[in-house]
Amino acid sequence: MAVPIPFRQLFIDGEWKEPILKKRIPIINPATQEIIGDIPAASAEDMEIAVEAARRAFSKPDYWASTSGSCRAKFLRAIADKVMGMENWSWILERKIELAKLEVVDSGKPIDEAISDMDAVAACFKYYAELAEALDAKKRIPIPIPMDTFNSHVLKEPIGVVALITPWNYPLLMATWKVAPALAAGCTAILKPSELASVTCLELAEVCRDVALPPGVLNILTGLGPEAGAPLASHPRVDKIAFTGSTATGIKIMTAAAQMIKPVSLELGGKSPILVFEDVDLDNAIEWTLYGCFPNNGQICSATSRLLVHENIAAKFLDELVGWSKSIKISDPLEEGCRLGAIVSEGQCYEISNEVAVEYEKILNFISTAKSEGATILYGGVRPQQFQHLKKGFFIEPTIITDVSTSMQIWREEVFGPVLCVKTFATEEEAIELANDTHYGLGAAVLSKDLGRCERLSKVLQAGVVWVNCSQPCFDQAPWGGIKRSGIGRELGEWPRKLLDRKASHRIHLR
Repeated sequence: MAVPIPFRQLFIDGEWKEPILKKRIPIINPATQEIIGDIPAASAEDMEIAVEAARRAFSKPDYWASTSGSCRAKFLRAIADKVMGMENWSWILERKIELAKLEVVDSGKPIDEAISDMDAVAACFKYYAELAEALDAKKRIPIPIPMDTFNSHVLKEPIGVVALITPWNYPLLMATWKVAPALAAGCTAILKPSELASVTCLELAEVCRDVALPPGVLNILTGLGPEAGAPLASHPRVDKIAFTGSTATGIKIMTAAAQMIKPVSLELGGKSPILVFEDVDLDNAIEWTLYGCFPNNGQICSATSRLLVHENIAAKFLDELVGWSKSIKISDPLEEGCRLGAIVSEGQCYEISNEVAVEYEKILNFISTAKSEGATILYGGVRPQQFQHLKKGFFIEPTIITDVSTSMQIWREEVFGPVLCVKTFATEEEAIELANDTHYGLGAAVLSKDLGRCERLSKVLQAGVVWVNCSQPCFDQAPWGGIKRSGIGRELGEWPRKLLDRKASHRIHLR
């Protein structure tokens, strides 16, 4: 059954508004390559209006920034309940399922994963609602000083208007990671989601209308990067930029922000290692290796896509890994039990821009280049057999590549697809050297029964997140982010970087 796509406009100052240039971008279902709807294409002029709306909402006396945290928390909880469908509780939470289906036809991810994402969206809003309430008691923090004639304290204040630029791989969840803490802190925001998957972010705007979020507090504008994202990133009346996406785009955003000494947080690319030692439980290690690389169709910035396996177990491990990979269900992502859906896009050129989305072709080119450089495609790397007769849909088998050298493109560059490359190691020291031999530093995983070894490696692996005997778990309460070319700053946890300014206030006692 077709999933109807709601017709939406830009969400500015609490209202739906048609783009000034009246342009729209087609929505293409990755599983069918059919155009199923369209989204509005914002321009610099639209962004100007949105920034001014957010600025008014932030500066207005007795409005969002100056209201209590407990008041803001009520709105965040209301948003969470709307996402979950709890305003009309039934055995089937229709709103959650509806949002999940929209995300599936927009991005190609499996339906079960999309439903789980909606649960995570609601949980994130609720977590930051709790922090907003707690902020009321922490806004003013006394500072002990060595002079009796003075007292001093620190005030925690929202930084201002924040620009939130988000990716297509977890459309609504990644938006929530930025929107929820920003609103909880008292900031106002402009959300610019990726043009490749914006549908559920526009539905978030409708949710905000339903809960009567004050106008201007959250503005949501879809559009192409050069026409909408770039003007937002360089706007002088935006106080902070939070971006998740490619390292190349992150560099451009950081350059634009530097012209105005503007704080940024960047969650960028990755090429994360997973280290499997010879003492592991084989089945458990294989399960985590697959889970670390192939969920969400392999389109995960933190994917542990470089497998380092001890040479003593490598042959048996890889043989069983291939067997498990063959059992991964590849199908229409709306089909129950699907574990690998469609890559988000192939190479469609939108008429209103020179921008080209080439995710599917890029993955196939990575695999082709690896083979030409001498690597072995141990499994996958092609269109699944059940789809060979079809000319539509961006499907690809989970891919395992061996005989890889550290100079190969497949080892060094982020693929952002269901591709795992493999090397063996003989010693712990060699494993560490191979793991850290990368420009990236988002995540790393260590699998071993020796917890002393795991503790040692968690300290020396150059990554912002280290998993021990697992890969990819993520919690709202724990900070998330990378080092090196994987980014600056942290998402999640208690108040992501620079949403709250700290102002010192020193006073003399009057006699």
